[in-house]
Amino acid sequence: MKKEGQIRIPSGCAIAAVISKDGKKMSGDLITQAMKPMHVRSNGLGGGFAGYGIYPEYKDFYALHMFFDDRSSRISCEAFLKEYFEIVHCERIPTRKMPQITDEPIVWRYFIAPLKSMLANLQLDEKELVSRIVMKINKEQNGTYVFSSGKNMGTFKAVGYPEDVGVFYKLEEYEGYSWTGHGRYPTNTPGWWGGAHPFTLLDYSVVHNGEISSYDANRRFIEMFGYKCTLQTDTEVITYIMDYLVRVQGLTLTEAANVVAAPFWSTIEGNPDYASRRQFTYLRTVFPSLLVTGPFSIVLGYTGGLMVLNDRLKLRSMVIAEKDDRVFIASEEAAIRTMEPNAGKLRAPKGGEPVIIQVKEGAY
Repeated sequence: MKKEGQIRIPSGCAIAAVISKDGKKMSGDLITQAMKPMHVRSNGLGGGFAGYGIYPEYKDFYALHMFFDDRSSRISCEAFLKEYFEIVHCERIPTRKMPQITDEPIVWRYFIAPLKSMLANLQLDEKELVSRIVMKINKEQNGTYVFSSGKNMGTFKAVGYPEDVGVFYKLEEYEGYSWTGHGRYPTNTPGWWGGAHPFTLLDYSVVHNGEISSYDANRRFIEMFGYKCTLQTDTEVITYIMDYLVRVQGLTLTEAANVVAAPFWSTIEGNPDYASRRQFTYLRTVFPSLLVTGPFSIVLGYTGGLMVLNDRLKLRSMVIAEKDDRVFIASEEAAIRTMEPNAGKLRAPKGGEPVIIQVKEGAY
């Protein structure tokens, strides 16, 4: 019989994040190193990172990071993009050859600006146009996937352990005011390049530890509004839910969190504050299909901040610490100590209660 410590209890993937509240830039190597002490939380089937503030020279343009199976897929996609956007700059994303990273697709990035004539003809704002084109490419163009589409941010992911993925993408050459990282241990879905975390849409990125038992209900609802879940993993739907609630419906991040990790009805009824009780009731009544059930901890990245959220029963670990203007987040304290050995104010967020960290206005 194997003893405790000799078997792996699959309590989830590895998550880490760091943000400077003063908007100071940090090397991507910091978040890469944070993944090393959580190596056993992954199994080599997916690792990835998201960095914010990494493209200051192209900060006014949407950065599309894309996987292509072959050159013909790239050429076809470029022709399609030119129908809707001006391509300001494009290039292969720099990588280094590593024996740990195999089956590498063509990894490319485009900095684009929506054509004003197209926005006028379709009567869409630019974020909605970009969102629709991302969905269309991922659903309809074989051998092509858009895996990042925000301004002044980018996602870097692959099949492999996260600490190897960071080296593969040369993250030490990037600087950002906020970083998130993920090491994947897939249970019900395949390990492939597009299925690694983070999942992104526009400037929203999500890293997730856990399993979504409500996936089918969530997916069926969100796909009624033009979103397409094509990346073969349940986590993708959380990103689209957050985009729908915040960008489309205009909810605050706290309100969106109270939809995704809504309190139990008994908790709402026992809340002595009438205004809070009324708001929770409204959100649960209007968006019942967007309640995410099952064990989870997530970090949502967005322009100017991060949000940390656990499921309402706190079934997955997540800890937060601080040092000076930096806030550190991880599945395990060891990852935080790797980034900053002297970090203090260590705490664990409560189940269902969002922790939102903002960069001070104008700093990013």
